[in-house]
Amino acid sequence: MTGPRLELMWPGKDKFLVVPKDDAGKPVWVERDHPAASEVRLSDFTGAVGDVPEDPHGANLLFIGDSLDVLRILCEVPEYRSHYRGKIRLVYIDPPFNTGQAFEHYDDWMEHSTWLSFMRERLLQIRDLLAPDGSVWVHLDDAEQHRMRLLLDEVFGPANFVATVIWEKADSPRNSARQFSTDQDYVLVYSRDPDWSPNRLPRTAESDSIYTNPDDDPRGPWLPGDPYANKPYSKGLYTKTGPTGRAFTPPPGRYWRISEEKLDELDADGRIWWGPTGNARPSIKRYLSEVADLVPRTIWSKGDVGSNRTSKNEMRAIFTGVSSFATPKPERFMERVLRIGSNPGDIVLDCFAGSGTTAAVAHKMNRRWVTAELSTSTVEQFTLPRLAKVVHGEDPGGITKSVEWEGGGGFRTVTVGPSMYEDTPFGVLLAEWATNGRFARAVAGQLGFEFQEDAAPLCGVRGRMRLAVIDGAVGPEEIRQIVGALGEKERVTVVAKSVLAEAEATMKEISPGSRIRKAPRDLLTSGAERMRRRTEVGTRYTHESTEGPQS
Repeated sequence: MTGPRLELMWPGKDKFLVVPKDDAGKPVWVERDHPAASEVRLSDFTGAVGDVPEDPHGANLLFIGDSLDVLRILCEVPEYRSHYRGKIRLVYIDPPFNTGQAFEHYDDWMEHSTWLSFMRERLLQIRDLLAPDGSVWVHLDDAEQHRMRLLLDEVFGPANFVATVIWEKADSPRNSARQFSTDQDYVLVYSRDPDWSPNRLPRTAESDSIYTNPDDDPRGPWLPGDPYANKPYSKGLYTKTGPTGRAFTPPPGRYWRISEEKLDELDADGRIWWGPTGNARPSIKRYLSEVADLVPRTIWSKGDVGSNRTSKNEMRAIFTGVSSFATPKPERFMERVLRIGSNPGDIVLDCFAGSGTTAAVAHKMNRRWVTAELSTSTVEQFTLPRLAKVVHGEDPGGITKSVEWEGGGGFRTVTVGPSMYEDTPFGVLLAEWATNGRFARAVAGQLGFEFQEDAAPLCGVRGRMRLAVIDGAVGPEEIRQIVGALGEKERVTVVAKSVLAEAEATMKEISPGSRIRKAPRDLLTSGAERMRRRTEVGTRYTHESTEGPQS
């Protein structure tokens, strides 16, 4: 079906929301050609805890930086993209709720329109990071969950809605509430593909307690099943005589679930229950040994997964004498999310790390993880030390005992760099730090080239397209030198801060198909076009061609 789509609209949706990286200022909307709308920032490995793999990009990763910058790095920078784009099995996010509450560790300042723009940019990136069998779990309260449902429908498609999980977060009613005591949060679950299938949950003593064995059946405990079907069944209209001679027929409008021949077969095998005296209607036995694990349910009680009080007690046990993080989640809550949506070895992402619960539980459950936190103070006070305790086996709480975690593994820390651009009254200029090797690395990431440090005068590769970055002016002589370093059938994109006369003509003459780009002007143009294609709702812009994204 073609034609207009149902779409949630808000002021500023067609623009890009610039969010301040510190406590100063408020978010503002800018045009899509603004540097912030398309920039892929530089990132640096700044530390390691425990045992990490040789390839730093394939380690568990704790990013210090804005969530959108981190998502773009994972999607666009080739060294990360090969590990994460289309390969993340589960994304759990607990974003700012937009409730106007004064959280100590978050500036929760956003109103509806800014919040929707903030979330849409990040969900579009998350969509492209998810594996075909992946799912995204968005944790919310009542303030925005109804708008978020519409936004998720738009980004992922309404056919990919899975469920709304209701978590009983409160231990007791709040009698000071003006109207109602709010006892629950919501988690909206969407899949990347409509055929996504969640993992079942292990059976519990409570779920098994309804199975008994009153007749000492050697097959073990069983449950009497309803013998009747509601839908018409051609072989389900008959009268059956029980052991005591009593005759049974289905109630009006109903049918036996199985044929008479099948009922006789099960009865001969001891799988039909006629009651303790043999005078009751026949029931089909369902044996505990033959039932599957539990289908996930949408209501999660505090007794099963913990409450806000549970999580705060967990934090106090980890950080004795420190003011508790404002909005942690219980580890049992995250354990259930991860059990349903992932398996050992899968990659789990949380781009609003906070105290690090998602990463801590993923680590204990042998998942790979990537997490990000904007606040440096939160990382230093909570996230980093908590995850280090998990690695060193020094975190005794949460799910540690139930999963028999004793420590191991490791992770790297990654710091997202500042912007390569400065928006001045005289136009967009390159930042002072964008020189030499860091300038080349930043350009490679921005244009989607794999960076090559020791390949001068070339510094990047994308299929048969090479990259050369000149920290200064490029003229005919530099063009000849660069083209001379190319292999057979290779072409090159040259990025320079200044382009001298005859450089373009020389390039066209000796290497047709190669190109010259002036920084920052042409970097912004190509970046804006790439992001425009990627953020078109209902499309999936990929890097599967050998040439990669056009620069």
